[in-house]
Amino acid sequence: MSILFINGSPNKDGNTVALAKELLKEKEYKTLHLTDYKLYSYGQNFPDDQFEEILEEMKQADSIVVGSPLYWHSMSGAVRNLLDRSYGMVSDAMLGGKKLYFLFQGAAPTKEQMAAGDYTMGRYASLYGMEYKGMATTRQEAAKLAAQI
Repeated sequence: MSILFINGSPNKDGNTVALAKELLKEKEYKTLHLTDYKLYSYGQNFPDDQFEEILEEMKQADSIVVGSPLYWHSMSGAVRNLLDRSYGMVSDAMLGGKKLYFLFQGAAPTKEQMAAGDYTMGRYASLYGMEYKGMATTRQEAAKLAAQI
């Protein structure tokens, strides 16, 4: 089973990555830092866009873990771009059957912000035929969710 961790934080060694390390402890996985890719907004077309490279990595994984810090009451712009860009480009034939996990953390999140993130990722999974396995916002939640991977 292959696992892909998509880090939506600009910090390659911050809290989002620490949460992934807890979730994926003792498992082999590949990390993709969205900040290393040119991922333009939905509707823009530039020759150096790398969305298809990211999508190819997602297609090769059995399980996908998306991690995001909480910025401005929601997930990071990088993660939002990834989700937005999937529209019209991704089909359930590409990602169907994969397991999706979401890591979402912030300094003082509200339950409404957490619920919105959880809903968004669950909806994303259902649109593309993935099985949404849930969200972790703390290391304790990540440790519990790890049993499902």
